[in-house]
This record gives sequence, C-alpha cells and structure tokens, in this order.
Amino acid sequence: MIDSNPTSPVMIVTVFRSRLNSDVGEEYMEMAMRMSELAQTMPGYISHKSFLADDGERVTIVEFESMEGQNKWRRNIEHGVAMQMGRETFYDEFKIQVCEVIRQSESKKSS
Repeated sequence: MIDSNPTSPVMIVTVFRSRLNSDVGEEYMEMAMRMSELAQTMPGYISHKSFLADDGERVTIVEFESMEGQNKWRRNIEHGVAMQMGRETFYDEFKIQVCEVIRQSESKKSS
C-alpha cells in the first residue's frame, strides 16, 4: 500500500546512471570531487552516494528535501558547466531520473 498521507515529508531522489568515455582522465576525477563538495552546500541537500558496477556503469543517488532544492542544484552555474563537460567530454552515455519518494521504510540492527 502506498502511503498517501499529505503531511508526510517529500523527498526528491535523483538517479544518475552513466558510462565514462575510455579516455577520461584526471580532469573528470577533479570535476567529480568538486561537484560532490558543491552538492553538499545546496539548500535542502540530504545525501549522495556513488556506486560502480562490474560492467562499468556508474550510479549516483542524490537526495534532496524538496524539488526546490533539487532545482537549485540543477540550475547552479558551476554544476551547469560540469553537466556540459559531461555531455561533451566525459560520458559515453548517461541517464538522469528525478523521482519523488512516495513511501519510505527503514530498519537498522543495533550493534
């Protein structure tokens, strides 16, 4: 069952899937580090994590408290320059999905 409680907090999750060009070098790593630092300064930023699959696909998951925060990140000038470099230089392919969390559950084992 989907939690449709209108008082539930909204969270926006961006899923960024990509494959790097084979000739990407240090410039990409520097840009990725800078974007990681910059994202953390955006209003409404919650977290982000990146993963690398065995087949070379990279996945980054970014969480924001609201669409407003996510849009500020998307429209950030420095981030825009990085996105353009990604399209032109760094990525062989990529896909971005922006999603609204409609239900969330958590469980943690205590140590």
